[in-house]
Amino acid sequence: MAERGVDVSALPQEVREQFAELDLELSEGDITQKGYEKKRAKLLAPYLVQIQNLAPPPAYDGQSPGPSSAPAPEPGPSNSSSSSSSRHRRTRRTHRSSGTRDERYRSDIHTEAVQAALAKHKEEKMALPMPTKRRSTYVQSPIDNCTPPDSSSSSEDEAVSSESAGPQQSPDTWINSSVHGSSTSSSASSTLSHGESRPAQAAQSQQAPPPPHQVQPPHSHSQPSALAEAFAATRIDPGGGVGPPDVPSQAQARGSRVDLPANAVVQGMTRGQSRSSMMETADGVPVSSRVSTKIQQLLNTLKRPKRPPLSEYFMDDQEEIVEVPRADPNTPKPEGRQIIPVKGEPLGVVSNWPPALQAALTRWGATQGKSPALTALDITGKPLYTLTYGKLWSRSVKLAYTLLHKLGTKNEQILKPGDRVALVYPNSDPGMFWVAFYGCLLAEVIPVPIEVPLSRKDAGSSQVGFLLGSCGVGLALTSEICLKGLPKTPTGEILQFKGWPRLKWVVTDSKYLTKPSKDWQPHIPTANTDTAYIEYKASKEGTVMGVAVSKVAMLTHCQALTQACNYCEGETLVNVLDFKKDMGLWHGVLTSVMNRIHTISVPYAVMKACPLSWVQRVHIHKARVALVKCRDLHWAMMAHRDQRETSLASLRMLIVADGANPWSVSSCDAFLNVFQAHGLKPEVICPCATSPEAMTVAIRRPGVSGAPLPARAVLSMTGLSHGVIRVNTEDKNSALTVQDVGHVMPGALMCIVKPDGPPMLCKTDEIGEIVVNSRAGGTMYYGLPGVTKNNFEVIPVNASGAPIGEIPFVRSGLLGFVGPGSLIFVVGKNEGLLMVSGRRHNADDLVATALAVEPVKTVYRGRIAVFSVTVFFDERIVIVAEQRPDASEEDSFQWMSRVLQAIDSIHQVGLYCLALVPANTLPKTPLGGIHISDTKQLFLEGALHPCNILMCPHTCVTNMPKPRQKQPVGVGPASIMVGNLVAGKRIAQAAGRDLGLIEDQDLVRKHQFLAEALQWRAQTDPDHTLFVLLNAKGVAVCTATCVQLHKRAEKIAAALMERSGINIGENVVLLYPPGIDLIAAFYGCLYAGCIPVTVRPPHPQNLSATLPTVRMIIDVSKAACILTTQVLTRILRSKEAGATVNIKTWPIIIDTDDLPRKRPPTIYKPPNAEMIAYLDFSVSTTGMLTGVKISHAAVSVLCRSIKLQCELYSSRQIAICLDPYCGLGFVLWCLASVYSGHQSILIPPMELEISLALWLSTLSQYRIRDTFCSYSVMELCTKGLGGQTELLKARGVNLSCVRSCVVIAEERPRLALTHSFSKLFKDIGLSTRAVSTAFGSRVNLAICLQGTTGPDPSTVYVDMKSLRHDRVRLVERGAPQSLPLMESGTILPGVRVIIVNPETRGPLGDSHLGEIWVNSPHNATGYYTIYGEENLQADHFNTKLSFGDPQTLWARTGYLGFVKRTELTDSSGDRHDALFVVGSLDETLELRGLRYHPIDIETSVSRTHRSIGESAVFTWTNLLVVVAELCGSEQDALDLVPLVTNVVLEEHHLIVGVVVIVDPGVIPINSRGEKQRMHLRDSFLADQLDPIYVAYNM
Repeated sequence: MAERGVDVSALPQEVREQFAELDLELSEGDITQKGYEKKRAKLLAPYLVQIQNLAPPPAYDGQSPGPSSAPAPEPGPSNSSSSSSSRHRRTRRTHRSSGTRDERYRSDIHTEAVQAALAKHKEEKMALPMPTKRRSTYVQSPIDNCTPPDSSSSSEDEAVSSESAGPQQSPDTWINSSVHGSSTSSSASSTLSHGESRPAQAAQSQQAPPPPHQVQPPHSHSQPSALAEAFAATRIDPGGGVGPPDVPSQAQARGSRVDLPANAVVQGMTRGQSRSSMMETADGVPVSSRVSTKIQQLLNTLKRPKRPPLSEYFMDDQEEIVEVPRADPNTPKPEGRQIIPVKGEPLGVVSNWPPALQAALTRWGATQGKSPALTALDITGKPLYTLTYGKLWSRSVKLAYTLLHKLGTKNEQILKPGDRVALVYPNSDPGMFWVAFYGCLLAEVIPVPIEVPLSRKDAGSSQVGFLLGSCGVGLALTSEICLKGLPKTPTGEILQFKGWPRLKWVVTDSKYLTKPSKDWQPHIPTANTDTAYIEYKASKEGTVMGVAVSKVAMLTHCQALTQACNYCEGETLVNVLDFKKDMGLWHGVLTSVMNRIHTISVPYAVMKACPLSWVQRVHIHKARVALVKCRDLHWAMMAHRDQRETSLASLRMLIVADGANPWSVSSCDAFLNVFQAHGLKPEVICPCATSPEAMTVAIRRPGVSGAPLPARAVLSMTGLSHGVIRVNTEDKNSALTVQDVGHVMPGALMCIVKPDGPPMLCKTDEIGEIVVNSRAGGTMYYGLPGVTKNNFEVIPVNASGAPIGEIPFVRSGLLGFVGPGSLIFVVGKNEGLLMVSGRRHNADDLVATALAVEPVKTVYRGRIAVFSVTVFFDERIVIVAEQRPDASEEDSFQWMSRVLQAIDSIHQVGLYCLALVPANTLPKTPLGGIHISDTKQLFLEGALHPCNILMCPHTCVTNMPKPRQKQPVGVGPASIMVGNLVAGKRIAQAAGRDLGLIEDQDLVRKHQFLAEALQWRAQTDPDHTLFVLLNAKGVAVCTATCVQLHKRAEKIAAALMERSGINIGENVVLLYPPGIDLIAAFYGCLYAGCIPVTVRPPHPQNLSATLPTVRMIIDVSKAACILTTQVLTRILRSKEAGATVNIKTWPIIIDTDDLPRKRPPTIYKPPNAEMIAYLDFSVSTTGMLTGVKISHAAVSVLCRSIKLQCELYSSRQIAICLDPYCGLGFVLWCLASVYSGHQSILIPPMELEISLALWLSTLSQYRIRDTFCSYSVMELCTKGLGGQTELLKARGVNLSCVRSCVVIAEERPRLALTHSFSKLFKDIGLSTRAVSTAFGSRVNLAICLQGTTGPDPSTVYVDMKSLRHDRVRLVERGAPQSLPLMESGTILPGVRVIIVNPETRGPLGDSHLGEIWVNSPHNATGYYTIYGEENLQADHFNTKLSFGDPQTLWARTGYLGFVKRTELTDSSGDRHDALFVVGSLDETLELRGLRYHPIDIETSVSRTHRSIGESAVFTWTNLLVVVAELCGSEQDALDLVPLVTNVVLEEHHLIVGVVVIVDPGVIPINSRGEKQRMHLRDSFLADQLDPIYVAYNM
């Protein structure tokens, strides 16, 4: 790409012109980036050879000028090279190409101020971490995909041409500013789409994160994480791209669940140290990992001293989160006297003023028929036609007659006087509009001019529908050409636009109009208070309302304008404004007709093609008045070079319609500067202030030549933000220069009132809203009486609250003050007002500051939107800008961070969010400006699709509650126990029913040991089937009767006993898929006197992630042997396995598939029941691998307890769809049937992935009454079969037989999931009462299990704020911040639980939150440890209460919960005590002194956008990290960042530090369907997630 080095300015003129044309096409989206490159290369080819030998151009900080990046590629206005003979079209193109800067807001002084403010920041360089992106996410789609063909035009409110080079700036200033704003790391390349990075990259500065193009592929050179090193046996080749052993690779589907221990910590560490030791793995992550350095950078940035918070915020209490800030004593206060209403000069009465506006038209039509009324221009700016007053009159009369008499039938006319009619005419056709407007006035129907709808998706289209609806419009007038262009349905009818009422369309071209009969004359009454026309107006929220203007107001307004502007009959006026509303309508259509003025209408399209056209029209027609906006001044200025001979000497008034915008001063000055040489007199520039409600508020009268020009006000922005006027003295950077908008209109009365609250008069040095009383103003919002009252009938009150008079005023929506000499100054509009922490900021001011931050490389055409969103009790500022297609990632990020600094310095306000979207994708207003309310709506809905985003909640959310200080807890006299009461409350304890005595001696013997129970059943009932295993087709592939199981167990016992080296009491690992082999191997171990350890087999497709866990359990349990199948034996010894673990050191492996039929010499019987029966290993959600010892006594008591609770006996059948490797799942799969004799139908959960309906159809086919499943199974069915209930019904699936469906879990019940499951399958007979949950933990595998007896599980609603404070506050359903909790099932027989304060270890009262402690004969005996940490054993398994009942030994479950006595009765007739589990203590996040449960934050996150699938949260050094899986398209990825940040702030009062967007299936989930958050954290910190996007919130 050698052309990058070509100095474009050295090329011949015509080549440069072709370049400019090309750049324009690219920026307009008419050509793709690729096409652009091709054509560009072609143009340059002839010159490359000559240029190659020359020295390269000066470096702009490693930034070679990209296709249209700033420095000097175009002959801009500052290059004198463009010759005078050149045609204006060409120059327009050249300027156009660079168009990036919106000149409404251009002010050199402000630009200097911003650069100065940034220079200050420069010294203390902020190193913001750049977000991480996956490459595909930010390749912008070619613009033409995003834009309707013509709407790529620059906006009405935008400069077409501007670079930041106004005439006063030379290219050098760009170069300097571009160096001045260079980024620390040289940018990767100036054009994104090439992504080629130059060798200079290698010398990139250290502190800057690598630009995203060079992001190393996942796992490339991040060293093995600390956690990986923990597996001593594991080898990882650092360059090999193999992820550490604990991470499920991307290929692995969600279905294959993995248990992943996060580090080699083997058992529950003490609860105190668990979190800190977890931290070490995080901090031990190698620093080379990109994520860690970025987070480090983020932390450093956040450690900087913030701006002092705006006020002292309050202590938190559960009742109130945010207190109103106390005012800062140094806030400037208004000190002036109360303002006196300002009166305009009296409205003079002129004898020949008409009694009504239509009367003026009648008069001129009759007496001055040949006199020109309107000249319209074609697209090239040449006159197209001239409408005379005679023609205007005759056509309007024809139309009036047609409307009243020719629509509908003779007897039934569609329209009658007073009906509302929409006027739909394009901006290029003023003539048709004039005729339609006056035709309506003559027919006395009310015209409602609106914009031409272009498509169903127009920005704000449904709001226009609201306007038409509120005005009761049923008929639309339009021209034939316009009607042809409207979008149609395939049948040729006009499309029904979104939100619009049904409309009848009428074409008003002359040929369709009927000449009125001789005797018909339009009725022209004297102007009265009836509505004459309705002008539309969009509110800040985007609602479009119709301001009704009465006939008398319309006439009076024309008279007042005539007097103020001194209009004379027969003058010529050039109008560049939209003639449908506002100044364009008032001056260019109404007042002009009253005074027989000749109006030349210059449409927007002409201005785009030829920005000088209006100046030329003034020159050609010697116009006396011109009506323009700052934009037009600017465009003319940029294009004026080729017009040596234009003269503006004829102008007596240049009315600047948006002169009330404080940023208009610089445009007016610059224009005067250029055109004074062309005869423009300084005193003719007349800014004015208007609003749809109050119409013209003030206008500067044309001055006398030579008189001094009015003074300017230089105000302090800080003062303005507090609503007071202070001359700016201290900091010249934050000054705002405003010009006056002249005096109040003739015949009007005006005062300034406070913008919010009651309309109290302001003081003289206070900013307020301008309110006006005048006959010449709007009368109401049509059809909206409520809003009307607040705006059109305001009676100002004085300081004591008394009304100052009877007369109603109209709110203008303009904010300002009255200056010396009763001159009016406007500093902003109500709709651009952002109220942040009690201070007011003006959206336009922020746009101006953002634009002053060299947007040349970044912002497309200066298109920037600023609005505020309410988050966490305050308004937050959001800035959205369109990004140039060629802006590099680095430049954009650089620009964003500098905008932050500039706005912080100049406005002293923090930004909440800064987003860049692809060029031309923001919703547009009809004239191309940005539709702010639609943009805000898209932002809030997550449909903006930014390509870059920066959130700064840490810096701008200053109203967070203070972190909670934990009070020291001592057992004081308040907690003294009296009987079963704590401090006056019942102790929170609950118990299951008694286990009862076993009468029969024979039974005692049989039940002492499970192995004996199996032998007894094999003798007494040999052919009774205990187990049936189903495959994916629902076919029983394997069954086991009592005797078959006994014989298979004997074979395995014999094999174990024969092997030397396997002794009684040694541990044996059982590695089997879910099935009957596993059960047989378990009993084989018991028969041989070995201790079985069940382990989930590794996943053959994903050995690297699953095998290390297997290896670790084998190593930790010191297993003497592995029993497994032939297939798995091969896998364990395979080459692939060797790549992950050391396969040479496996213990003895016995393949049990083809064992010889042998019986063991003896069957082992343990000497006592306290001996260990088996070990239960499981990986907790915090990534801890814990093994617990279960004794023979515990096994038989647990089985008996389940038998009683679920009423299990030999003739019963149950269906189990669970993983059989640990916890209650293992007990139900392997042990319960042998004990109780019932038949278990076994369904391996992985079969459901092949056949989703397997479990449900089995329940139906076997008429199962009781079934057990896991959450993952329930979720699979809900997601996969939820929509197919009709299909299942058709296949005969009927679940009415099911009376209990229990979800086996060790967590808080997932209410949402169980509810949706019940709801979805109610259609196929599932009882709503069937679904319930169980609860177990490591210390006791089964604490609760909803059996057949006992009341239904109850649900309570808890206040989430109180939970964070470790309290339980019950609230009603639907209360804000309420969290539904379901009881975890009935407590099992023989089990007692008590709720204990984890710190003091004292019992708590009913409905208090504490740790659940359990006492039961089936508690586990202790952790299985290699080192035997006795203290931990004692702490978790044999612990005592600090007071109360100090004798009982309890086991600590590690879960928080509470007990609540309900109104229900249990089987014994007592009131039922329900146990509610809130969550695991190890998992809770301690943030800001409060305790959060990850699941609550995740629920909020997953709810926030349809594209978020699963989500997970964890903390890292006090930063909250949210990982969300994106199930939509990648363009939604960045939309999620603000939504996630908002929802967590709103609902949990936490600021998210990092948002990570990943692919579906990345969040690891274990076999029980629980998220492995610690794991995810380790993978994130070791940079193994391959995220789509990582946003670091500032």
